[in-house]
Amino acid sequence: MSLSGGALTARMRQDHRMTETCRLHYAPDNASLVIRLALEELRIPYEAVPVDRRRAAQKAAPYLALNPHGRIPVLETPNGAIFETGAILLWLADRHAGLMPAPAHPDRGNALKWLFFLSNTLHAELRMLFYPETYIDADPAHHAALRAGLRRSIGAHLAQLETVAGAGHSWLNADTPSVLDLYLVACLRWIALYPRDTAGWWDRDSAPHLAALCARIEARPAARACALAEGLGAHPFTAPDYPTPAEESAS
Repeated sequence: MSLSGGALTARMRQDHRMTETCRLHYAPDNASLVIRLALEELRIPYEAVPVDRRRAAQKAAPYLALNPHGRIPVLETPNGAIFETGAILLWLADRHAGLMPAPAHPDRGNALKWLFFLSNTLHAELRMLFYPETYIDADPAHHAALRAGLRRSIGAHLAQLETVAGAGHSWLNADTPSVLDLYLVACLRWIALYPRDTAGWWDRDSAPHLAALCARIEARPAARACALAEGLGAHPFTAPDYPTPAEESAS
C-alpha cells in the first residue's frame, strides 16, 4: 500500500532492486492507479503524495514544475520527475525486471506495440469520453455525438484486446502480470464507472478473457494494497464501485 508519516518509515526497507524512494503524485482512481499497481508489484518503496483536484492543484505552479501539462500522475525518481503513464511504466519495467519482456527478448516488440496502443489509443479515447468539454465546444449535443462515436471505437478496441488476451502471450493475461495487464485492468475499471451518467454501456460478459484478467490481477496482494489505499472496495476490477478513499482524498 502507499505510505505516509510513520508508515512510510516502516515501509522504507532495503529492497535488493532499489534503495531510493520514489514519490507518486496521485489522485484516487486516476491514472496514477496504474503506477501504484506497478510500484506495489515491484515492491519499490514509495511515498504517495495526494494531488487535490478539487482545488485544481495539478494546474498550480508547484505541480506544473513537475509536469507542465498539468495531468496526473507524476513519479519523482532518483533520475528526476517522469510524467505520462506509459512512459513511467516503461521506465519502471526497464529498471526492474519482471513486468515487461527485456529489450533483447523476441516478445519485446509485440509487448511495446500493445503497451503504446493502450496509452496512445485506448486511454486517450477514454479521456475524450470522460471529458468531452476539454476537446470540443460546450454544446451538449456535440458532447453526446462525440461520446457515441467514442463508445463505438472503444468497443472495437476492447474486442481486439479480448482476442489478444486469449492468444496465450507471456505479456498479456499470463500467470505473471505485466505492465500491460495493470494498465488494461485499470482502463476496464474506468469503463465500467465513467462517465457516471452512461456507466455500464459496455457488456463485460462479451469478453471472458478480459474478465479473467481482471480477476487474476484483483487477487494479487498489490491490487489489494492499492484498493485499500484508494478506497476501491473488495472487488475493484471484477465488480468496480466508486472510490471512498482511505487516504486524503484528492478526487
